[in-house]
Amino acid sequence: MTERTGTGDPLQSIALLWRTNPRTGRSSLTLDAIVEAAIAVATEAGIDKLSMRRIAERVGVGVMSLYQRVPGKGELIDLMVDHVNGGVYDTATRPDATNGWRPAVEEIAARNWELFAQHPWLLGIDTTRPPLGPGTTAKYDLELTPLVGTGLSDVEIDQVLALVLDHVKAASRVSLGVAETTEATGSDDHDWWTTAGPLLAALIDDKRFPHASRIGAAAGAQYDSAVDGELQFDFGLRMILDGVEKLIASKQDASQHRLG
Repeated sequence: MTERTGTGDPLQSIALLWRTNPRTGRSSLTLDAIVEAAIAVATEAGIDKLSMRRIAERVGVGVMSLYQRVPGKGELIDLMVDHVNGGVYDTATRPDATNGWRPAVEEIAARNWELFAQHPWLLGIDTTRPPLGPGTTAKYDLELTPLVGTGLSDVEIDQVLALVLDHVKAASRVSLGVAETTEATGSDDHDWWTTAGPLLAALIDDKRFPHASRIGAAAGAQYDSAVDGELQFDFGLRMILDGVEKLIASKQDASQHRLG
């Protein structure tokens, strides 16, 4: 089941995200401690296993102590996503466009790839309605910066960033999906293909399926699997940024032509 941000009470979520009206309880348990415990549970067990009971057990309090701080799971998920988003960059890892926008966007993609690897539970959350707390807002602002001044419009900048981040998320699903299969079946992708590959090779007639047979064999030999999430990430990002590079060049040429 996919969880979603923005399902809680928006007024309460915003107050919690920005700490404008912190809820108090009888225990000394802090909101940050609850959020960090929830992230730990989601990382270890998966977002579908996240519950207030599990979090309460982890921090050693009763469930009602959590509800004194956080009204429900919807608001808690907003807090979790905003918290990890706020940790993607620090002063030393801020996107730097000194050497051009493209290396900076490549670094943004790499940092988000690392984010999903560290917090795979994020892949089970629909953030169409993003939790606009300080962490998420700062991340968005930093990631827009390298594209500002390239000649792209504000809407185009937003669209380029969304395209890159959507690609990273999709490739991460492919990459981390292999690990999920390993846990579920007790065998990794290589083992599965070692067993199934010869059987499939005997059944897939290269005369009937010439392209699938040839290209599938070449891809399988390269990936040692049906897919390779990391290769998909690298190739897709390169194709996306090649297209963005052409768009920026056309904008700059048009601007120079008008000035000329």
